[in-house]
Amino acid sequence: MIVGKDIPLPWWKKYTLTVEEASLYFGIGEKTLRRFIKEHQNEDFIIYNGIKVQIKRKVFEKYIDEKISIL
Repeated sequence: MIVGKDIPLPWWKKYTLTVEEASLYFGIGEKTLRRFIKEHQNEDFIIYNGIKVQIKRKVFEKYIDEKISIL
């Protein structure tokens, strides 16, 4: 077991992404993504860790594929 060490994972292996990572991954501006999160606070792809927002990568990918044409 590794204690006290952060092991960086590639994006395609992460379960959740920060807003900054999601912005780069999905090609959506951070301001646009933050506004979208604020407007969709109760969606399944959002996790709140205190005040920090995390986005469930695969769930958000599915949401985008099914429901969004343009942000």
